[in-house]
Amino acid sequence: MDGGRTGWRACVLGGAVFAVCMAGTTLPTPLYPLYQDKFGFSELTVTVVYALYAFAVIAVLLLVGNASDAVGRRPVLLCGLACAAVSAVCFLCATGIGWLYAGRLLSGLSAGLFTGAATAYVMELAPPGGASRATFVATAANMGGLGCGPLVSGLLAQYAPWPLHLPFVTHLALVGASAAVLLWLAETVRERQPLRTVRPQRPALPPQVRAVFGPAATASFVGFALFGVFTSVSPAFLVESLDVSDHAVSGLIVALAFFSSTAGQLAVGRVGVRRSLPLGCAGLLAGLALLAGALWWDQMALLIASALVGGIGQGLAFRGALTDVAEASPADRRAAVISTLFVVAYTGISVPVIGVGLLTGPLGLEGAGLVFIACMAVLVVVAGVYLVRRLVPARV
Repeated sequence: MDGGRTGWRACVLGGAVFAVCMAGTTLPTPLYPLYQDKFGFSELTVTVVYALYAFAVIAVLLLVGNASDAVGRRPVLLCGLACAAVSAVCFLCATGIGWLYAGRLLSGLSAGLFTGAATAYVMELAPPGGASRATFVATAANMGGLGCGPLVSGLLAQYAPWPLHLPFVTHLALVGASAAVLLWLAETVRERQPLRTVRPQRPALPPQVRAVFGPAATASFVGFALFGVFTSVSPAFLVESLDVSDHAVSGLIVALAFFSSTAGQLAVGRVGVRRSLPLGCAGLLAGLALLAGALWWDQMALLIASALVGGIGQGLAFRGALTDVAEASPADRRAAVISTLFVVAYTGISVPVIGVGLLTGPLGLEGAGLVFIACMAVLVVVAGVYLVRRLVPARV
């Protein structure tokens, strides 16, 4: 009993460290209109700044996504916290767009180091027999942290002094506390190897993972693409189309999507992992439809509904995908396989977001968003149909 309680305490603390790192990656989201006013850049620049983060994540996952399998989880996570701290310093010192590029690049490095390693670490810290609950802790920490970032910075920017500084000072303090917690937690990789043994990896999958990876990766791509557009474009949509300049409201709407994702992940325990992927695809499709309505009719209520419904769909699909992939992966390659899944997911954040930014000029923000929604709807329908067809034979 005591061993189980100790294991869950370590698991939750590992999840808290994960959440702190991920919160830093979305901290600037409600602040972009302030940076636009201060530095005078366009909406396309906002999407490029945002996508630079995703490209940094992908680069780290491809180059050293398997590093924690070799050198251990804690050294990799401590490097991730160091990158998060330097990123916060870049935003604190920002006097031009170059500082924002540097801050987002370092933020992407921190997220890339954390994504696969922290997910595997949280699952390994849990006591035996707790794999499903530990998966929820890991995915909830990921999405919950992403949601806390814009919520905290939006509230501080709206109601506290130094809106472009206080959020990052707060995050620096949390990063310091997280480093102390991480040093206290135990290492879970028993047979560690030297850093020189780590080699860049191509996105490769063990044979036993391939059957579940395709639909899991497609659903993850669409879910992260929806979140990418929400976090990069929704603040500008609120200002330009709805005349809402309240930073707290902007941060809250973005946070709702991530918190709804956590609720969707929690619901997987009731609906079952096998059903969660097709149900998640249905939720994503409904969220995309609501977002299209919000853009077409300039409706705040539909935007909020899109965040809630799309977030729940993303949570169902993402936890189902992660559980399927993690359970099918051999233990010595788990972090590498999870990193490959996140490569696909973060491609979903970066490529569509840049596309929306490029189309904003000729089509406007609403037109670009509708083109994005149409493309993502096709993908999620294809994945959903495949998953339903796979589910029906399984029932028979």
